[in-house]
Amino acid sequence: MSGRLVHVGSAVVDYVYRIDALPASGTEKTATSYARVAGGGFNMMVAASRTGMKVAFGGQLGTGADGDFLRDAFEAEGIETLTPPSPLMDSGNCVAMISGDAERTFVSWPGAESVLTLDMMAPVQVVPGDWVFSSGYTLSYPGSRDALTDWIEALPADAPVVFDPTPVIADIPRTILGRVLARTTWLSCNTNEAAEIAGAGDAQTVAIRLLAEHCPKAKGVVIRAGAHGCLVRLADGGTRAIPGFEVSAVDTNGAGDAHIGAFVSALSRGLSPCEAARYANAAAALSVTRHGGSSAPTDTDIQEFLSHRDQETTAHGREDATAT
Repeated sequence: MSGRLVHVGSAVVDYVYRIDALPASGTEKTATSYARVAGGGFNMMVAASRTGMKVAFGGQLGTGADGDFLRDAFEAEGIETLTPPSPLMDSGNCVAMISGDAERTFVSWPGAESVLTLDMMAPVQVVPGDWVFSSGYTLSYPGSRDALTDWIEALPADAPVVFDPTPVIADIPRTILGRVLARTTWLSCNTNEAAEIAGAGDAQTVAIRLLAEHCPKAKGVVIRAGAHGCLVRLADGGTRAIPGFEVSAVDTNGAGDAHIGAFVSALSRGLSPCEAARYANAAAALSVTRHGGSSAPTDTDIQEFLSHRDQETTAHGREDATAT
């Protein structure tokens, strides 16, 4: 394994309520379960860490109950914290409501993770071999976007930058978004986020526009399509749709984070982009069969899952050949 994942996104505490369906306006529901868990960027970091990559967090954690909770979670996963806690405020939080169809609805409250300055980020030193990750959440905050963008632009030219615009992409000023995309090495986004950046169209057309018009230094773009898998478009012109895996989902919260973390981890180990995407599809598939946002599987889990699926495919191929 070469280098670390240096994560300069945001981590928050998730307050997770499971309900059969979202309540109608003005009504109330009783949740079937409740959990307080580390969330936000923590989910992506866990996915990379559990698949063998060393991870360091360069964002801000707060001073207070939620900040302490996150620090304990980081320590439990072996994730190093590079910056001192904010003396001004506690970490932010997010209420996540998981409905019976495994979909989720969020209401968030920003905290210490929403305020960054270059002085705060001074301890975050990127060395050769490191990978840098940032997300749209940190770029959506007025108190952090300028410093983070300046910091990303000042990175060594050979430091790979992975960027996930996230569902809050519409809250990121286009000038800020454009500057970060111009420095992005790998863009990972879902179909809606891709269209928000590059306009409507089929996935391949949008991916081509992303590389040609928005990410001039990128090696490739990954457009995630949930259970359908993802599309990988490389700067050299290669395009491949990587199928997903059929599973029984119980909680889709954190699936995108699991995908990105596993993808970066696999790339850092030398897997090809398409191999890394299939590995990431498996990680995301396993994550949605488990409750909680930080439900990313280990490398052993993923390898066993892929081996089992390969065996099933081989067996089906033999049955088809026999039937023919």
